[in-house]
Amino acid sequence: MQKTLVVGASTNPRRYSNTAIRRLVDNKIETTAFGIRGGTVSGVQVKDNWSDFQNIETVTLYLNPKNQKEYYKNILDLNPKRVIFNPGTENPEFYQILQNKGVEVEVACTLVLLATGQY
Repeated sequence: MQKTLVVGASTNPRRYSNTAIRRLVDNKIETTAFGIRGGTVSGVQVKDNWSDFQNIETVTLYLNPKNQKEYYKNILDLNPKRVIFNPGTENPEFYQILQNKGVEVEVACTLVLLATGQY
């Protein structure tokens, strides 16, 4: 089964990352979350320690490109199969780094992918 890590997770229900966590859980996709503030969303604990994440197939980003930079290595070290760049997170520099490591880059909206059965 696929496992997804939501990076930039928020416990604020108005944030898209929060909605993504809820929809992933609703779709029975094993979900973990990284954010700067802890909490829980739909039973998923938002953690701030990268060592808590293992066997991640998909990383879905909710951080702007400037804030992504400090997490490049952490994400690469997870060795994910794909990284989804949601609207507002587009980052050609990181696309190239990921593709050079054999990671699939998808510029899409996690919510739309889930809603259309393309996730």
